[in-house]
Amino acid sequence: MNVSLPDAPSVNAPCLSTTPFVIDLDGTLLKTDLLFECAMAFMRQAPLQCCKPLIWLGRGRSYLKEQLAHATAIDVTTLPYDPDVLWMIEAQRNSGRKIVLATASHHSLALRIAEHLKVFDEVLATTLECNLSGMNKRDLLVELYGDGGFDYVGNSLDDLPVWRSARQGYVVNPLPGVELAARHLGNVVQVDRAYASNFRSWYKAFRIHQWVKNTLIFIPLLAAHQLVNPMSLWYGVLAFLFFGLCASGVYVLNDLLDLADDRKHPTKHARPFASGNLSIKSGLMVFPLLLLVAFTGAWIWLPRQFVVVLACYYLLTLVYSLVLKRLMALDVIALALLYTLRIIAGGAAFELELTVWMLAFSMFMFLSLALIKRYAELLLALNSGITGRTGGRDYFPADLAMLSSLGAASGYLAVMVLALYIHDGATTALYAHPRWIWLACPVLLLWITRIWLLTHRGRMNDDPVVFAVRDRLSLAMGAVFCLIFWVAA
Repeated sequence: MNVSLPDAPSVNAPCLSTTPFVIDLDGTLLKTDLLFECAMAFMRQAPLQCCKPLIWLGRGRSYLKEQLAHATAIDVTTLPYDPDVLWMIEAQRNSGRKIVLATASHHSLALRIAEHLKVFDEVLATTLECNLSGMNKRDLLVELYGDGGFDYVGNSLDDLPVWRSARQGYVVNPLPGVELAARHLGNVVQVDRAYASNFRSWYKAFRIHQWVKNTLIFIPLLAAHQLVNPMSLWYGVLAFLFFGLCASGVYVLNDLLDLADDRKHPTKHARPFASGNLSIKSGLMVFPLLLLVAFTGAWIWLPRQFVVVLACYYLLTLVYSLVLKRLMALDVIALALLYTLRIIAGGAAFELELTVWMLAFSMFMFLSLALIKRYAELLLALNSGITGRTGGRDYFPADLAMLSSLGAASGYLAVMVLALYIHDGATTALYAHPRWIWLACPVLLLWITRIWLLTHRGRMNDDPVVFAVRDRLSLAMGAVFCLIFWVAA
């Protein structure tokens, strides 16, 4: 939305075609910051060298930008460009003005962006000798075009000196406090604000809907027939909350590490960080805060075993995000373990011993669900015309038949484990009529077969657990499944 400032004395100044129109890059033309983009790309490709950027920073920001630009390969074609700024540039070009890109990002990245967009007549950017930000940018522009000899578009407090020396200033997507400070300069003629809902963006980034997976924490309590114990239920609610906060911290970090892949994905490109609706900097501040709250709360209110399991979950997700998700077979086994760790966490929170049957059943069942997730991704890639390796995974669309075979077999093995569980001595102690549990086997077989057929038909557009919660027939089968166990008890 454009907001004119009628109190600015230079609003009616003539628009001279000889006056250069200078555009900032980070946060202005781009809804992201290339320094943080490069840093996250470096972290993903070289996680064991995560301290290197701090060493480079010790030699100055220019040196840091130079090293990161050379150490990473940013795909400038998929970066989140602001369409309103592109429209503004096109309008000024059509009026015959010279368009200049002036950015604090490294000159190699700026040149690649200029080559991609093909709208700039000149590019000014950071080199090893000069970090082109703040006063340095102002001095260079004044040297080239004279004081008041250019118009400038920016968004941050670093742009204030540049606006002060510009003929006219344009403020785009201002950071907090920037708009008010820019108004006092008296030469700002236009403010473009992005009215994106931060609450909605953070809700998506935290993936609150994925917290439904954490209900697995209550499985040990349900299996032990202690669901009516008020104190245990309270511990379960706390475990659910802290596990969810930890998982959200993991999701945020995972999205930051997967920026490049998400932007090439047909649907994941709309995620808050990939689309630029949330800044990388804010994500880097929020995810450790979520982890701190989760682990501190768990340490204070829950048994130590739960904290240990939560730490194992976090470490496994970290290794998964950095390494395992790009390794064939290990990725789906890791996902199955992450599901199973929720059940183990429940056992730790309630201080209940888990049976071998429960762990075996969960591993086979969740391995099947993990393979469904991979199958759905590959099928989407195939339908999009992709035949090579997809989305940073070690799979090809040609693997679809094998994945479906492995996934269905794993699901049916889970049913076999359930059938064997009926004859266990502990089962007869827990259930008055254990033979009724046999009826749960065909229900589970039906659900597994149906969900794999739906996936094969391209109707699995979400995590299979989340899909099951939203699917009426799956909910009905789940209710029948639970009813059978209730009758058996």
